Amino acid sequence: MHPARLAPAGPGPGRLAPAHVALAALVAAVWGVNFVVIEIGLGHFPPLLFSALRFLVAALPAVFLVGRPKVAWKWVVGVGLVLGVAKFGLLFTGMDLGAPAGLSSLVLQVQAVFTALFAFAALGERPRRIQMLGMAVALAGIGVAAVDEGGSGPLAGFLLVIAAAACWGVSNVLTRKAAPPDALNFMVWVSTVPVLPLLALSLLLEGPERDLAALRGLDWTGAGVIVYVAWITTVFGFGAWGLLLRRYPASSVAPFSLLVPAFGMSSAALFLGEPVTPLRWCAAALLVGGVALTSLAPGRTGAGGRGRNPVAPAGPAAVSFPRPTGEERPA
Repeated sequence: MHPARLAPAGPGPGRLAPAHVALAALVAAVWGVNFVVIEIGLGHFPPLLFSALRFLVAALPAVFLVGRPKVAWKWVVGVGLVLGVAKFGLLFTGMDLGAPAGLSSLVLQVQAVFTALFAFAALGERPRRIQMLGMAVALAGIGVAAVDEGGSGPLAGFLLVIAAAACWGVSNVLTRKAAPPDALNFMVWVSTVPVLPLLALSLLLEGPERDLAALRGLDWTGAGVIVYVAWITTVFGFGAWGLLLRRYPASSVAPFSLLVPAFGMSSAALFLGEPVTPLRWCAAALLVGGVALTSLAPGRTGAGGRGRNPVAPAGPAAVSFPRPTGEERPA
């Protein structure tokens, strides 16, 4: 018998091993439940201070353990400001204004549409027709979610979450340009950037009295919330996701990020008692389906047509990280 026939069957090219399927699903669950944890944390901290503490704890002491940044500083600072200050500042503020945790976990996935649009504008990565259809479907889902939220909650918080998704799209394109070879190293160094700007904004907009009162009232729940959003969702989540992206094609890993809103909405209903209305289910189906079409369909590059893999923006870290070209290597 031919030796090849005696070899044990294993996962095919691009197919995740069972242990890595479980790891990808666990990361999606961690990121989905994170929205419930944020909601709890907003009961202990003002949103901008909470976001600053999240990045402070994520950066320390990890920044001393991951080595020097492996991309140019301009990318670390750029992504840190757009992702850390703008995206998370808007998200936490939107949820503080009343955007429900489950709905926020769903609406934030429209970042895939923004990523595709910004990648077209900045990188010349033209979307295919099926991706354009996906964008239209996802935007229809946003419209349904807006109707649902407008009739049952504050629209301002909902709009801030959409703005956060747009900022996330910008940060995905910047990350695509940076092409970091180590996702965890990059995320830890990015986490150092937003701390001081967010603290300054918190002192200016939320006031030193409110910040001091929150810090003086720190209890075990507040500390646990910060540990979860910093170490579990950021250090563990991005580290595990980066490991998967290094071992498998982004197109094999990215679909698992579509589980994030499922975990987010179900955990919000279970732990926070958030209702899931028929309109919200409709919005979820449209958004997840549209994001799947936008993110998972093969992309198309610009005029040259070669050399770059498309962005895979389906989830929090579902960005393809090719090795940098000559002009993108750090100095």
